[in-house]
Amino acid sequence: MISPLRFLLFLPFLPLVALSQSADDELINVKEVIPDIVLDLKYGTTVNFLNQKVYTANECLLALGAVKHLKVVQDSLRSRGLGLKIFDGYRPRAVQYLMWEIFPNATYVANPESGSNHNRGAAIDLTIVDLSTGQELPMPTPFDWFGPESGHGWTLGLTAEQVANRALLKAMMENVGGFTSLMDEWWHYTYSPALSIPLLDFQMK
Repeated sequence: MISPLRFLLFLPFLPLVALSQSADDELINVKEVIPDIVLDLKYGTTVNFLNQKVYTANECLLALGAVKHLKVVQDSLRSRGLGLKIFDGYRPRAVQYLMWEIFPNATYVANPESGSNHNRGAAIDLTIVDLSTGQELPMPTPFDWFGPESGHGWTLGLTAEQVANRALLKAMMENVGGFTSLMDEWWHYTYSPALSIPLLDFQMK
């Protein structure tokens, strides 16, 4: 009788995916599942409220379950000539400590002692782009605007287009993707099933 191990050795043509399965709480590179998603990782540049580059690689990681749901959103938007642009995904906990040191306001920056859902790969910051031009759709504020204007309920001084675009992103992420919005930040969404992932602190290489 051939042992299971020897049997597998006789089947080199089997794809790796047939021999192993990934758990939905495993962090993966978003681009591996959604190749056409746009990345604009703000903390990989100096254009952010920290005024410094704190990421070592231009790579966005998220829990696999979140990426699967994000792909559904991307596919739906693509049929309208639109797509997603990611500002931030997984964030090392050390970066969270730095953010808190610079701006210790729990409305907009999670206290690193309890951690951010970004530290779990369970949260994502993003917007919508026009695929034909690559331009972001007009939103109420820029990313990481720390003020009431960034909240979902804010309408004062906004154009109808800005309000509609914010509502479109919210509807797509919640109703199509199954994500949860954050009232104070129009760009921030959480994939609740991934909240059981422990707080992580590693840099992408």
